[in-house]
Parts: sequence; structure tokens; C-alpha cells
Amino acid sequence: MDSPLKEIYQGVLDGDMTLVMSSVQAALDNKVTAEVILKQGMMVAMAEVGQLFEDGEYFVPELLVAARAMQGGLELLKPFLADEDVEPIGKVVTGTVKGDLHDIGKNLVGMMLKGAGFEVVDMGTDVSSEKFVEAVKESGAQILAMSALLTTTMANMPDTIKAFEDAGIRDSVKIMVGGAPVTEEYAKKIGADGYAPDASQASKIALTYVS
Repeated sequence: MDSPLKEIYQGVLDGDMTLVMSSVQAALDNKVTAEVILKQGMMVAMAEVGQLFEDGEYFVPELLVAARAMQGGLELLKPFLADEDVEPIGKVVTGTVKGDLHDIGKNLVGMMLKGAGFEVVDMGTDVSSEKFVEAVKESGAQILAMSALLTTTMANMPDTIKAFEDAGIRDSVKIMVGGAPVTEEYAKKIGADGYAPDASQASKIALTYVS
């Protein structure tokens, strides 16, 4: 790994956005392609961050600052990725279900998905079933990742899945669910395709849907 790429990698691991952004700029100045910077610098680093989280060496605060550092570098890279016609590996619509205003977990999932190479359409919080369906149709996303942090709002997850069935597009989208009260058993019961207990697992599961 060349020096600016090493520094991008280290910057993401340390959650040092300033280092990541300056190193991305240095790599671009050295004529390193945006695709190489993304795949060999940021994506490799975020995969390592996810592993450290799963191993119990990193916790949510470390995950959050690493993802934000990666996001800072990604903003710099975006126009260059567009110029090089670098396609995302897939598209994911994310959002918190109707009635639920919690967004930290959802934001973390979105950042990890971006770090894995996905384009993320973030619908925010309190998203109705109809809006989820509309977003997937408009974006052509292959995956919907929805979350709930309350047992009361969790009940809106099956309603959303039914809305996709009613719209006739259930077979063309993978639906992942997560959030504090959600379990794998509940995910299976409501007919979701996948359940992720945390943001790192969410990105891993999403990758299996596009590989």
C-alpha cells in the first residue's frame, strides 16, 4: 500500500477525518485514481473497523468516528468517482419506520454501507410504508434496510413488507431489518430477508445480496 493510501487507512482506523481528507487529496495529487483510493484505502479500512467492532476491540463511538472520517474523504472523492464512471456495488434505501424518530443506528448502518461501496438513499426517520416503496422504485435499489428502536414502532415493519407485496415488487428487493428490540426470530416471522444486530453485520449481509 502506497503512503497516502496507508495514511487514509490509518486515518479511518483512528477516526481522524483531517488526516483522511488530506491524504485523499495527496493521493489525488499523485494521480492515484479515485477507484483505487476508495477500494484500497477506505473500503479496506472500513472492513477492518467492522472486524475490530465484531472482535470487541472497537465499540460504537469508535465505529462512529471511523465512519465519519471515511465520509469526509468520500465527499472529496465523489466528483472524481463520477468522472471515472465508478459504479457503486449496489443501492440501498435506509430509514427508520413510521412513528420512530431514532436515527443513530440507522446513520451508522448507512455509513458502514457506504464504506462497503454501496450507494445509500437515506429516507431519514418516521418513514411510511408508501415512502419506502416509492424510494425503492425511484432509485432502483436492490436492498431496503429499515430499523426501529421501539417495540411499538416495530409493528410497522410487517406493514412495510406487505406494502412491497401489494406494489408487486417484493421479489425484486431484499429487505433487512434491525434495531434494539428486533430479533432474528421476529425478522423471520414477518418475512424479512435478513436481520442484522449491528451496523457491521448489516454491511456484511448486504454484500451477500449483490455478490
